[in-house]
Amino acid sequence: MSTPIKLYNFPKSGHAHRIELMLSLLQLPTELVFVDLAKGAHKQPDFLALNPFGQVPVIEDNGTVIADSNAILVYLAKAYGGERWLPDDPIGAARVQRWLSVAAGPVAFGPAAARLVTVFGASFNTDEVIGRAHTLLKVVDAELAKSPFLVGDHPTIADIANYSYIAHAPEGNVSLEPYPNVRAWLARVEALPGFVPMPRTAIGLQTTV
Repeated sequence: MSTPIKLYNFPKSGHAHRIELMLSLLQLPTELVFVDLAKGAHKQPDFLALNPFGQVPVIEDNGTVIADSNAILVYLAKAYGGERWLPDDPIGAARVQRWLSVAAGPVAFGPAAARLVTVFGASFNTDEVIGRAHTLLKVVDAELAKSPFLVGDHPTIADIANYSYIAHAPEGNVSLEPYPNVRAWLARVEALPGFVPMPRTAIGLQTTV
């Protein structure tokens, strides 16, 4: 049996969940290493040696250390996923990169930030981040009217990068009700063999878990 890939994670981190989900979809043996963000474990020297930015997730794969969720998704797709998860052709690769940028930009500063306010007490302007989230979701919903997944007819790392924080947007008081195509897309991701959920928090519009 191959050596498990170590995933340094925090269960309520959507960035970390992207990688846990990808590892599961690829059926790769995984060792979860809990990083206690509440106690500042991510700022300790041993963790900073893995990622000087002091952020989860990080993976260790047979001595190879990769930090940053989008970078890890690219690595896993290239190392283990074949062209299915990250197309080799220029247009397909560019379309995936577009959505990785969305995950790092509008998603991070919209639904992810709104959730940080309610779940972790972050001091963002609530109206502003919720407004950004809805601006994003309107675009995503329109895009998903054209295809079942973000980059065509089958899932790629674009979907994995964007899933977690959009799925958990209600925790940040961002309703998904106006976006039927987004909700259908979330259901398609959740139906993939090997899907693993991120723990939900009963807060905001997410009143049950």
